[in-house]
Amino acid sequence: MSKVLGGLKPERLWNHFEEICGIPHPSKKEGNIIKFMKEFGEKLGLETHVDEVGNVIIRKPATAGMENRTGIILQGHLDMVPQKNSDKNHDFEKDPIQPRIEGEWVKATGTTLGADNGMGVSATMAILESKDLKHGPIEGLFTIDEETGMTGAFGLKAGLLKGDILINLDSEEEGELCIGCAGGTNGNITFKYKDAAVQAVMAAYKISVT
Repeated sequence: MSKVLGGLKPERLWNHFEEICGIPHPSKKEGNIIKFMKEFGEKLGLETHVDEVGNVIIRKPATAGMENRTGIILQGHLDMVPQKNSDKNHDFEKDPIQPRIEGEWVKATGTTLGADNGMGVSATMAILESKDLKHGPIEGLFTIDEETGMTGAFGLKAGLLKGDILINLDSEEEGELCIGCAGGTNGNITFKYKDAAVQAVMAAYKISVT
């Protein structure tokens, strides 16, 4: 895959993001990117674990003199929302995302980009491979299926993580931090309605948003 984003800074982060774009990873079809992340951790010589549901945990020891610092967990999710324009021929289980630079933005060509949460994953990868940062113990937690059920987060076994502070890198706005608990809930809503006759002067339209 050509390095379309190679000139962007920080270079390490954008290189990883472009690698992720080249790996199909729609929700519930994350097998390829799970394998990629496992190999990434192992190539760095870091303790790497894939749990029962497919979450990947990569542990980086503290730098010398920082062993007693509080352990930090950096969390992102491996799946992306697979949507495309109606005129785009794209198989999200086989085809790579095609990023491009448009002004000050990185965009995808005819599809969703996967920056949610490819950017958070890329940032953690850059930290895990860095040799010039001083830090306490770090864990990269990469969960699956965030977009369609959070089954990765729900399936994470208690006691698997060692850190005390979790930073979720799945924010919506640059420069903002939300202190609290990220989660979701399902609600079933039932209501009754009555049929009504359609007036003869009314017309029906189908509207598509792409």
